[in-house]
Amino acid sequence: MMGKKKSQNLSLSLQYTGPIPGERGGELAMGGGRSETSALSGTGGGRAMTTTQNSQRPNACCFCWCCCCSCSWNEEERRRRRRRLSQDTKMETIPNCEACTKPSMEEIRLWSQSFDKLMKNPAGRNVFREFLRTEYSEDNMLFWLACEDLKQEINKNVIEEKARSIYEDYISILSPKEVSLDARVREMINRKRQNPTPHVFEDAQLQIYTLMHRDSYPRFLSSSIYRSLVQGGSRTSSES
Repeated sequence: MMGKKKSQNLSLSLQYTGPIPGERGGELAMGGGRSETSALSGTGGGRAMTTTQNSQRPNACCFCWCCCCSCSWNEEERRRRRRRLSQDTKMETIPNCEACTKPSMEEIRLWSQSFDKLMKNPAGRNVFREFLRTEYSEDNMLFWLACEDLKQEINKNVIEEKARSIYEDYISILSPKEVSLDARVREMINRKRQNPTPHVFEDAQLQIYTLMHRDSYPRFLSSSIYRSLVQGGSRTSSES
């Protein structure tokens, strides 16, 4: 009986060609980027299963930029995240607005004609920044202003310190104020950050400028913040 039972067990083991229990895990092929083959070999009556797989990783999505394949979120998702953070935690005090004179009615009207004119005017930046705050995307403006400030520096030590601070505040995926940048720009920053210049974030600054122009600026022009400025300026002009 003992010999017969051993013969049956050996027969069953020879017939089984499936995976070893517990070793499947995440080895299934994904997106055609991985393949799995199994080879069986036997010595001295024993059997062993070895698994080989293609070392090529699946193509990363267009936003993946770091070794852990973290993806940048789109701007709408970022706004929702910042909204939750502002509700769940006590955020730092918002920095004071730029010093500027009261804008004239002509200046206010010019802001609706060109985003460039809005951004070149300190009062315009303050008003636009107030609007971005309501959308939980003020960090875009703060990053742009920080880059502008960095461009004015000539002291190497100050440049390195400010560049490090900007990276930690607005580029790092660990920061709650991370801005939305694509993989190409992030890779470029990572190459240059070891020896930064005043223009190390220039491509990133342009990308955020374009994002504000296309995404936030149209809503700003139809917002109550801007409309109240236009109406208030019109009343003042008519009264005078």
